[in-house]
Amino acid sequence: MCGRCRCSIRPDDIPRSCNLGNRPLRFLHTDRFRPAYNVSPGSNIPVVRRDTEADGQGTVVQCMKWGLIPSFTKKTEKPDYYRMFNARSESIGEKASFRRLLPGNRCLVVVEGFYEWKKDGSKKQPYYIHLKDDRPLVFAALYDSWKNSEGEVLYTFTILTTSSSSALGWLHDRMPVILGNKESTDEWLDGSSSSKFDSLLKPYEEPDLVWYPVTPAMGKPSFDGPECIKEVKIEETKPISMFFAKKVAKKEDQSEHQLPAAHKDVDETEKPKDPKEEPETNVGPSTLNLKREYGDISSDIKPSVNEEADNQYKSAAKKGNFKSPGDKQKTLFSYFGKG
Repeated sequence: MCGRCRCSIRPDDIPRSCNLGNRPLRFLHTDRFRPAYNVSPGSNIPVVRRDTEADGQGTVVQCMKWGLIPSFTKKTEKPDYYRMFNARSESIGEKASFRRLLPGNRCLVVVEGFYEWKKDGSKKQPYYIHLKDDRPLVFAALYDSWKNSEGEVLYTFTILTTSSSSALGWLHDRMPVILGNKESTDEWLDGSSSSKFDSLLKPYEEPDLVWYPVTPAMGKPSFDGPECIKEVKIEETKPISMFFAKKVAKKEDQSEHQLPAAHKDVDETEKPKDPKEEPETNVGPSTLNLKREYGDISSDIKPSVNEEADNQYKSAAKKGNFKSPGDKQKTLFSYFGKG
């Protein structure tokens, strides 16, 4: 598809851009042309066609309106230039509006570049497409004439399109038919009515076709000037899933910082082993000996309270005093002592 283009070239430079050579040449209505950076359907653009008044040997650079109005359109009908500003090259031999024009109404449209929009959801980003060395592009086109109710003859044209090239497929599925050399422009302009143009109506696959993003403001036909082709930087759009992924990651980070210290310790150390995997503790003589030896060692270091009391009782028995200081009960020894 091609709905906007840049055509600021002078009409005098158009023949050279089309490689017309030394053909007889004349200009017609070129005073209607206004060079512009943002040309849309309904605008006057210089077009190259065969000169039917010079036995088909000469050429004419004629200013025509972009947007085909078929000659069979009613005279009272208001022309709609957006209805047929493009024609699919695959079907021009089938549709009546174009089939009758193919034998003798072929023409060339010369522009410096064209615009195409990349859809990104609800947004559209325009790109300017041109040749790397800034040579003009030559498009294949068809033209027709129509007489309105006032008797004025209006010349209009449509630009042929084909499937997009392998390099431009990411941007759009259609592109203008670009005639890249003298052989192709001559064949399209001078070919016989029985010629088949299938070899010409193909995508332009040469690497010298380049592009870059431009301001979305040029989407308005009233926006014009060198600003239309000024390269802009565009922000890379990320899918909405990336936005939610960042939110989830942020929540996980917050919850980790809010964990109690005990929980953090568990997370930062190895997980407890399964009890089944723990080695069995053998309780046997060796273990008992360890406990006993520990008791022996403890007794050697410090005697227990019971042992101290027992020692005091034994010393008292040797002296014959078996009473404790607060005991009032008579003992067996005191009884025999009285007797």
